[in-house]
Amino acid sequence: MTDDHWYRDGLRFRCTRCGNCCTGEPGYVWVNDEEIDAIARLREESRDEIIARFTKAGHRGRTLREKANGDCMFYDSKKGCTIYTIRPRQCRTWPFWQSNVDTPLAWDRTRALCPGAGKGELIPSEEITRRLQVIKL
Repeated sequence: MTDDHWYRDGLRFRCTRCGNCCTGEPGYVWVNDEEIDAIARLREESRDEIIARFTKAGHRGRTLREKANGDCMFYDSKKGCTIYTIRPRQCRTWPFWQSNVDTPLAWDRTRALCPGAGKGELIPSEEITRRLQVIKL
């Protein structure tokens, strides 16, 4: 199988836990039942409590709520992501979202926003493609 993507040689990424992808403008962080259950276990709270306090219904299912300033409910400016070890698949696959890797220009824009994009470990194109598929589920 030939990899015809512009990033066929892979892209570099290392999460710096800067929070740029967790803060600022509102957006959606879609969560499935397994992710909600993992958050409940980590926080030692009931599933119903997590759903009521930390999620809301969206056009594609449940999404994490945000603070008034647009920051993720689980982002703390001193600690970073408070659920990092079990963060949702959408967060785990950042920055390898279709909108970020569609073109070299899109990747350049992502690198300008994310200090870990373009640095660190070389992520092979096959892994990038796998991550792109994970968030489509």
